Amino acid sequence: MAQAMKTAAPPSPPRGLVVAGTGGGTGKSVVAVGLAAALARRGLRVTPFKKGPDYIDAGWLEMAAGAPCYNLDPYLMSEANLLANFSRHAAGEVVLVEGNRGLYDGVDAEGTYSSAELAVLLGLPVLLVVNCTKSTRTVAALVLGCKQLDPRVDIRGVVLNRVGTARHEALVREAVERYTGIPVVGAVPRLTDVFPQRHLGVTPCPEHDGAQEAVAALADAAEAYLDIDAILGLLAVPAVAVAGAGGGRVAVEAAEPVRIGVIRDAAFQFYYAENLEALEAQGAELVAINSLTDPELPDIDGLYIGGGFPETNARFLAANRSFRRSVRERAAAGLPIYAECGGLIYLGEAMELNGEEFDLVGIFPVRFGLEQKPQAHGYTVLTADNDNPFYPAGTEIKGHEFRYSRITAWPGASPDLALKVKRGVGFMDRRDGLVANNVLALYTHVHAVGTPQWAPALVAKARAWRRERTAG
Repeated sequence: MAQAMKTAAPPSPPRGLVVAGTGGGTGKSVVAVGLAAALARRGLRVTPFKKGPDYIDAGWLEMAAGAPCYNLDPYLMSEANLLANFSRHAAGEVVLVEGNRGLYDGVDAEGTYSSAELAVLLGLPVLLVVNCTKSTRTVAALVLGCKQLDPRVDIRGVVLNRVGTARHEALVREAVERYTGIPVVGAVPRLTDVFPQRHLGVTPCPEHDGAQEAVAALADAAEAYLDIDAILGLLAVPAVAVAGAGGGRVAVEAAEPVRIGVIRDAAFQFYYAENLEALEAQGAELVAINSLTDPELPDIDGLYIGGGFPETNARFLAANRSFRRSVRERAAAGLPIYAECGGLIYLGEAMELNGEEFDLVGIFPVRFGLEQKPQAHGYTVLTADNDNPFYPAGTEIKGHEFRYSRITAWPGASPDLALKVKRGVGFMDRRDGLVANNVLALYTHVHAVGTPQWAPALVAKARAWRRERTAG
């Protein structure tokens, strides 16, 4: 009698939680990054997500988990697209979502787009991080308020951060557990110089010489001060059906290859993983480029320059004259280029820092300076109302901007800019988007999930330009 064939059991879905805080600066990034690194050290496959448009925290989470970090932004993305993005990428054994700001902080008094709303949408419990500096029983009141404000939010554990003495920890722990019924699953002392700070906040890991050591130290701290086994017991299977990493992504059947260069170095490092995947899904081969050391652009059909810190690398960017010249010459020849924020600055004429001027690419006759305070910070909504290489008239673009740079000189007129700013600051006079040939440079960062027209437009323009060159 033939033995019945056994079918392999489907893999178990990942289990996860949201790491949130009672406010900005409570230490949720320390906990999230340390926890991701400690779990990865145990051999668990961790998939990290960052709530909101943040690049820097996402970079640290990616290094800690040893896996790409994806963004979930309820403002930039429709609910359907956000859930699809989560479903497509959630994989492995543990999903960690780091919130932003305070648990209930959103764009209005109802907490719209908050970390709490995201946790409810995903069906994930919350690990709440509380700053205990100079507080004892009041911490219990904070946690109790968070528990009772919205019964839909499942706060399953509390991490006490910045505790002082052992007595301080014991008092807070007893108060929280007695009055809220929520277990305390970690107590972290005051840690100093974990993430070096500068003008945009935390220093990005690509620019931090000791990034690997910092992540290892955070993993050590997590193992020492968090009850990791207890935290693993708090995890829950998301309410969202999980397709697994890459699942459900439909690649475009490309009739011909297309190569898109992506400048990724210490100066330009702000790229969403989803943006790069979206380009590849359209049939693009991505070519990594270093603007600090490469002598010239390679053979490419399009160029993507993301945001970053040209101001901290201005001397090296200016010194690489041959590379700047090659970008300028290729742009004049028609190379499609999409540049955001730091990329916009790089394509300008010059930047003045501390009384010293540094030459840039010079596609646009714009000069920049750097201020001590942010010149723009927040979400943006733009509408294409002038000719540009990528967005048809009437296209609405949602994004965000965060910059300290300002325009010190520009001979142009704001009506010539390609995009009208409905929300945000933009380049000038509530407009954004400098255009030259097939180049579009703007201050707004876009996310491919929130602006799904972006990747197909860039790849299509690159493919069209390739056809023109090969036909000639």
